[in-house]
Amino acid sequence: MLAKLLPHPLLTVTLTIVWMMLLNAFSIGGLVLGVILGVTVPLLTQAFWPSRPRVRNPLMIAEYGLIVLWDIVLANIQVAYIVVFKPNDKLRQHFVAVPLEIYSPEAITVLAGTITMTPGTVSADLSADGRVLLVHCLDTGDPEGTVAQIKARYEARLKEIFE
Repeated sequence: MLAKLLPHPLLTVTLTIVWMMLLNAFSIGGLVLGVILGVTVPLLTQAFWPSRPRVRNPLMIAEYGLIVLWDIVLANIQVAYIVVFKPNDKLRQHFVAVPLEIYSPEAITVLAGTITMTPGTVSADLSADGRVLLVHCLDTGDPEGTVAQIKARYEARLKEIFE
């Protein structure tokens, strides 16, 4: 019965929390509306979810989020330095191919989104078989090191979370 009412409990909790953060103030009415939205949206969209994404290690999500936030802050500083002090002809732009060991569409989507959210890198393409992610780097002197860093910092953790 509970599985029918809450087909995606993590999504329900996430939507409720996001709603409360958007309100920017706590009220019982706001919380009730947030819960209603958190229950209704997954119910209305469950036909579009052929299967539930499997989260093997939910506690790793917090660790992953903190690492991504830290990397975004550092990347913002690096990109600001590049924009202000580095001439365009000195930029070492590269497209790098990141071979993927993750198979879950959700994990690949989170990885691509993480790379794009981090200033200085953009996920450009995913191979047809879903095994290689093409990433553009604004300035890197070591393309292989960039691939190794993406795999170690992000992909390894996403593999623990989703697979």
